[in-house]
Amino acid sequence: MKPRELLSLLAAAGTFIAVLSMAPAVLGGARPALRLGQILPGLSIAFEVEPLGLLFALVASCLWVVSVVYSIGYMRGNDERHQARFYLCFALAIGAALGVAFSGNLLTLYLFYELLTFVTYPLVTHHGDENARHGGRTYLGLLLLSSMFFLLPAMIATWWLAGTLDFTPGGVLGGKVAGPAAAGLLALYAFGIGKAALMPLHRWLPAAMVAPTPVSALLHAVAVVKAGVFAIVKVVVYTFGLDFGADAFGWLPWVAGFTVIAASVIALRADNLKRRLAYSTVSQLSYVVLAAAILAPLSLVGAVLHIAAHAFGKITLFFAAGAVYTAAHKTEVSQLDGIGRRMPWTMAAFAVGALSLIGIPPAAGFLSKWFMFQGAAQGGHWLALIVLSASTVLNAAYFVPILYRAFFVKSCDESHGEAPASMVAAMVFTAGTTLILPFAAALPLELARTVAGAAP
Repeated sequence: MKPRELLSLLAAAGTFIAVLSMAPAVLGGARPALRLGQILPGLSIAFEVEPLGLLFALVASCLWVVSVVYSIGYMRGNDERHQARFYLCFALAIGAALGVAFSGNLLTLYLFYELLTFVTYPLVTHHGDENARHGGRTYLGLLLLSSMFFLLPAMIATWWLAGTLDFTPGGVLGGKVAGPAAAGLLALYAFGIGKAALMPLHRWLPAAMVAPTPVSALLHAVAVVKAGVFAIVKVVVYTFGLDFGADAFGWLPWVAGFTVIAASVIALRADNLKRRLAYSTVSQLSYVVLAAAILAPLSLVGAVLHIAAHAFGKITLFFAAGAVYTAAHKTEVSQLDGIGRRMPWTMAAFAVGALSLIGIPPAAGFLSKWFMFQGAAQGGHWLALIVLSASTVLNAAYFVPILYRAFFVKSCDESHGEAPASMVAAMVFTAGTTLILPFAAALPLELARTVAGAAP
C-alpha cells in the first residue's frame, strides 16, 4: 500500500471513530458547540453537533473509509493519473461536508457549502479532457450561481427578519414572515441549495458523470448531494420550523413530486449506466425534499432516514458500475447481457442497492419509504402518496431490466472476471450494510426521531 493510500485510510478511519464517539453524548441531550468570533450582531462562525448533523457526519465519515478501500483498486486498475491530488481533494471534500454537518448557523453552512463546491471541482475535471472541462464548467456554474443569487439573498432576508442566522429548534422565522413572502423565502432556499438538485437546477449532476466512478460515488452518496438535502431539511426544521403551514410550503411538494417523476422517466430511457444512476439520484433526492415539505413528524423521520438509506444503496450501485467498467470496460445497460454470471459478486451487490432504492424489504430503502408513506397518510397528503407509489413502480422499471440482462440473458463474452479485490470488498460491505441497517437501526432511528421532535 502506497503512503498516500495508507494516510487516506488512517484519516478516514480516525474521522469515523471521532464522529461516532460523539453519539452517546448527543443522544443524551448534549449539544457540543463552538463559536469562533462574531462578525456582526447575530453573525458568527459557529459549530454545533445536533442529531441531524451527527447522522450526516456518521454517513459521510463511514463511507469515506469504504470509498478509500474502493478507490485503491479503481485508481490502480484503471491506471488513473494524479492520484495524490485525487486523495487530497477527496479528503478536503469530506472535511467540507463535515463542516456543513456541524454548522451551527446558516453563515457557517454557506461557507462550507461553497467550499465543498470548489474542492470537488478538481475531482469532476480529473481526466482533464474537453468532456471533463465542459462537465466541470456546468457543475461549477450552476452550483455557484444558484447559491449566490438565491441562497445568499435568502440568508440576508432571514437575518433582517429574525436578527439571527442560528439554527434553533422550532425555527427562527415563526411570527416574522407569512403568506406569499414566506413562500418566496422558502423558494430562495429550495432553489438556492442547488446540491439538492430540484428541477430545473439539476443539470450539474448528470454533467458531473464525466468524473471517475469514486468521484461519482462521492457526489451521489457521500458528500455533495447529501449536503444539499441535509441543508434543505435543516432549513425546514431549524429556520422555518414545522409550524409553518400550506401558505409557505404548499408549493414545494409539487416541485419535489415533479422532480421525482420526471427524473425517473429520464432514467428509464437512459442507456448509459452512470447517466441512469445520475437521474435516479435526482429522483431519490427529491424524496427527502418531498417528505420534509409535508411537515409531518413521521415523514420527517423518513426524510432523515432516507439520507442514510440512499447513501448506502446508491454508493453500492456506483461501486458496481465502476467495477463493471474496470473489469469489462462496459458503460451501457445494453452491454450488460450475462455479466452477472462473470461478475456475480458485483451484480449481486448491484441487486441489493437497486432493491433498496425501489423500496423492497428487507433493504434499508424500505424503512425510510415506510415512514414517508405513514407521514403522508397521517397528514392526508394524497399528492405525496401518489408520487411515492408511482415512483416506486418507475424505480423498478429502470432497475429490474438491468438485473434481468445481467442474470438471465446469455452472452458470448467470457473474457473477464471480477474487479480487483478491494473494489469487491467495498461493494460487499455497503450492500451488506444496506441489508442489515433495518435490523440495526436503533441509532439512526433515534437520531431521526429526535430531529422530528418525536419521543426517542
